[in-house]
Amino acid sequence: MITWRRVTEDDFPLLRAWLSRPHVARWWNHETTAEAVARDFGPAARGEEPSEDLLVHLDGVPVALVQRCRIADYPEYVEELAPAVEVPEGAVSIDYLIGDPDRTGRGLGTRIIRAIVAATWTDHPDASAVIVPVHADNTASRRALEKAGLRWIADADMEPDNPADDRRHVVHRIDRPR
Repeated sequence: MITWRRVTEDDFPLLRAWLSRPHVARWWNHETTAEAVARDFGPAARGEEPSEDLLVHLDGVPVALVQRCRIADYPEYVEELAPAVEVPEGAVSIDYLIGDPDRTGRGLGTRIIRAIVAATWTDHPDASAVIVPVHADNTASRRALEKAGLRWIADADMEPDNPADDRRHVVHRIDRPR
């Protein structure tokens, strides 16, 4: 069973470990010092930032991180997406990682995305759509989004998470069910 809860500061050592794993670092390119993780994840963990950092569990075992936010809460994100796609009022975005490389490539990402998207409609009653840009070369993430029901809507020129990558992104979207 897939469940989740908000990340707390007690989870930072686990996040550090996940972020340092090559399969995660390739796409997240995050600093992994204790200070950097506290700096970047602390505000959401303490409720000082509008985003949600969610620790995802499979049968009670932590397996993934999902970040969920209202796109409008981050004007720079709206600016970056706007040339490529319409960002409707209430749109939400997610980002995600699976911490254990042995759990990748088995459909878990799709299951997590599907569950988080379904919960978004309840957790955020004004959410109109979920819009997710991913780097064009991240085929595993693109496939997981498509299998979870999101559809490709545009190519976008966006700042990559990893400076080794170019700016090519693919944007996926799913609208609130009627």
